[in-house]
Order: sequence, then structure tokens, then C-alpha cells
Amino acid sequence: MSTVGVLALQGDVREHLHTLESLGVAATPVRTPDELGAIDALVIPGGESTTIGKMAARFGLIEPLRSSIEDGLPTYGTCAGLILLAGAVTDGDQPLLGVLDVVVRRNAFGRQNESFESDLEVHGLGEPFHAVFIRAPWVEKVGAEVEVLADIDEHPVMVRQGKILATSFHPELTGDPRIHQLLIDLI
Repeated sequence: MSTVGVLALQGDVREHLHTLESLGVAATPVRTPDELGAIDALVIPGGESTTIGKMAARFGLIEPLRSSIEDGLPTYGTCAGLILLAGAVTDGDQPLLGVLDVVVRRNAFGRQNESFESDLEVHGLGEPFHAVFIRAPWVEKVGAEVEVLADIDEHPVMVRQGKILATSFHPELTGDPRIHQLLIDLI
């Protein structure tokens, strides 16, 4: 059985663990480099990207995360996780892993009161995916190896690069496990 870790420093950890368990994989929180070394895939949850980045730095996780992902650990970042994976952000200064060749704009759709839901056409999923956007980023620029899987008004909101998936939205809040299944399929 595969084990999927959820970076458990801040954010929607419990919701991701529940979704992963519903798909029949072992799901575990990850807070240390040793725990990171014991998993087959990783979810970096939504939450507050600056806080998650600073806590990852404080707990000595930035380099182990970067190395593991560069070495092929299947990884999925949602919202703040997308930001943490990015090579650059257009606004703000925070620790980034720099493993996903994208430039991200934080809170691109607006602040909390501009949060919204939308049915998205996601490449490879067939039926539309009902997506929840909360203070969501979007991708401003994609590198040559990055595939855009979904967009809103020509702004990428789901991308893939090798074994890295990232979304601006929160599938863990929908009850639809199809995007988490895409991560499991990368193991």
C-alpha cells in the first residue's frame, strides 16, 4: 500500500488526510525530514503560504522538501501549496521551494470576500470539476515543461510539471477525490 504524506505545518491537513484515506491509501502527517523520507507522495495543503514557508524553514524542511521533489517524489500543492512550489511570486517575499517552473500571483482573484466556486474543465478528467477558490492565486507565467490542465479567463489554475501537480483551488473541500487520484496515479 502506498503512503501519501500531507505537510502538516498549517492549513487544510485533516481534509487532505480524509480525502486520501477515502481512496484507500495510507495517509500521514509530515512534519520532519524523517517523516518525509517515509512517504511515496506528498500533498502541500492550502493555508497561509508565508506561514507554511516560514515554518518549513524553521523546522529544517525546505532543503529536504526541495531535494525529495527534485528526485521525483510525486507532489501535489493546493493554493498555498502551489505558491510554495513556485519558482517565483509576483508579490511578496517568502520562502519558496522553486521546483515548479511557474510565476504565481498570490490572492489573484481577490481577498476572502471574493472567494468563489466554479465548474472547471480539467484536461484528462472528463466531467467538470467543481472547484472552490479561497483567496486563490493564479499562475502568471508557465515554463516550457509546464502543462496547463485548467484555467479561468486564460489564467492557469491547475498545472502539471513531471510528477508535480498544483491547483489554485481546494479539491479537499469538495468531496470529489479525482484530483487526489491523479497524484496517487503518479506513484
